[in-house]
Amino acid sequence: MALTGRRGALSEHALSPHDDVLRTAAPHVARRRFLTVTAAAAMLAFATNRPARGATAAAELDAARVSADPFTLGVASGDPLPDSVLIWTRLAPEPFAEDGGLGRERLVVEWEVAADERFALVEQRGAATAHPEYGHSVRVDVKGLMPDRHYYYRFRVGGWISPTGRTRTAPAAGGETGAMRLAAVACQSYQDGYYTAHRHLAQEDVDVVFHLGDYLYEYPVDAAGGARRYNDRTLPDVFNRETVTLADYRLRYALYKSDPDLRAAHARHPFLVTWDDHETENNYAGAVDENGSPPERFLVRRAAAYRAYWENQPLRAEQLPQGPDARLYRRLAWGSLAQFDILDTRQYRSDQAYGDRPHPQGPESDDPARTLTGAAQESWLLDGWRNSGALWHVTPQQVCFSQRKFEATTPARVSMDAWDGYRASRDRVVAGAKAAGIDNWMVLTGDVHVGYAFDIKDDFDDPGSRTLGTEVTCTSITSGGNGSEKPANWDTYMRANPHMQHYDGRRGYVRVELGRLRAQVDFRTVSGVTRPGGTVSTSASFVTEVGSPGLKPA
Repeated sequence: MALTGRRGALSEHALSPHDDVLRTAAPHVARRRFLTVTAAAAMLAFATNRPARGATAAAELDAARVSADPFTLGVASGDPLPDSVLIWTRLAPEPFAEDGGLGRERLVVEWEVAADERFALVEQRGAATAHPEYGHSVRVDVKGLMPDRHYYYRFRVGGWISPTGRTRTAPAAGGETGAMRLAAVACQSYQDGYYTAHRHLAQEDVDVVFHLGDYLYEYPVDAAGGARRYNDRTLPDVFNRETVTLADYRLRYALYKSDPDLRAAHARHPFLVTWDDHETENNYAGAVDENGSPPERFLVRRAAAYRAYWENQPLRAEQLPQGPDARLYRRLAWGSLAQFDILDTRQYRSDQAYGDRPHPQGPESDDPARTLTGAAQESWLLDGWRNSGALWHVTPQQVCFSQRKFEATTPARVSMDAWDGYRASRDRVVAGAKAAGIDNWMVLTGDVHVGYAFDIKDDFDDPGSRTLGTEVTCTSITSGGNGSEKPANWDTYMRANPHMQHYDGRRGYVRVELGRLRAQVDFRTVSGVTRPGGTVSTSASFVTEVGSPGLKPA
């Protein structure tokens, strides 16, 4: 199996289900700084705005006139298939300028993919166009590659050559792959510290990296970079405001990707990305934002955020947003060893119950009509399990799947933003896993800025009930600052949740090795993030055996 959906060039999309709402908003857009300073840019924030053709197309810039390095934001690859991989870059000789320093002109970019790092054995080469409508981002779906191989890639504009990226293809469909390694990361608030974890991740021997959301944060970043406390540079004022316009989001990605450690991790490994809330706005639910703004206003912001996300990530044309809508959930297979079902738990969800405050589960949160995934995505997930022949079923997603009580009392409060606040939705997914006979199920989670390991129980309130799978929650890259090994609520959480096998409040990432007999989970923890140069160590390791769900210390 490979990624679902079509492959190939950008194609026309069906009308967005939110088109009428956006048309209603359009006449009012230009009157608010919330959206932009010009009507044209405001329309761009929610319209698809594909590059024009023919005589109306943007003028082409002579590559020889590019006088500064256009590859300041690095390179990336993603979503490897057995015969192809997506490679990405975004041109920005002036990364902190609204237009990246390239104005409104398009630019032809050459690319190469080789079997060796010196590019002596070039397998494929070609040219792509960096369009201003797409923020001068470039993506190439390189096809016709051999399965289960490493490749190297680079881009060229005039006399400028990008950093070299390393990527790989997936094993052949159904192939008897013996093992693979993955890493999971999430929550990388720039202003909370340095990307020490990414620096160490770039040196890890992993096949793919799953980014589980909160790639950026919408909050202002001051001139000193927040907790980074820069004394050798001053960040411009364009970052010291919340992101709401397309230009804001593009600039914020430029800030994040200016970090050399993040660029190094992208250049070393293919990433499979999915968003959570902060790529748009904290704790939004579908068309409802945190502050209860009119949907027509928030959907314009969501369209801008989704557009900038696609422009700045190694995603295929199938994920190009149509206004405020984008199909981000998708499926990847790794031979017969593993199937990865990547979820989007933010775009389709019902509004959080009980005002999104920690609350005991009750009639409002348990309403069977409530959903975290939306009906279409839920059906897609369960159908994919029924039709799968993979040994491992891994579900990369955003918010805590397992029950997580905040008190060791009854009734206990739980998070209304996580699956606990959508218990009927979780019950349907669990029932689908049981009906499909999924024996080796692992959920990968981000969001909470701590490392957890859970046994997924048939009945979370009965510790003796059947264990159905495991959930591994990676901590944040930086969000929350340095953290601590045992946060103040550590004892309470461990007593209140007997299915919780691990809890660590420090920064880092998770490394998982999937094999034919077992999987090993390593929690990789850095010494700190508020100063550069921290170390990394394995703070805990667990195994779960094939056919015997549940975590045991390694």
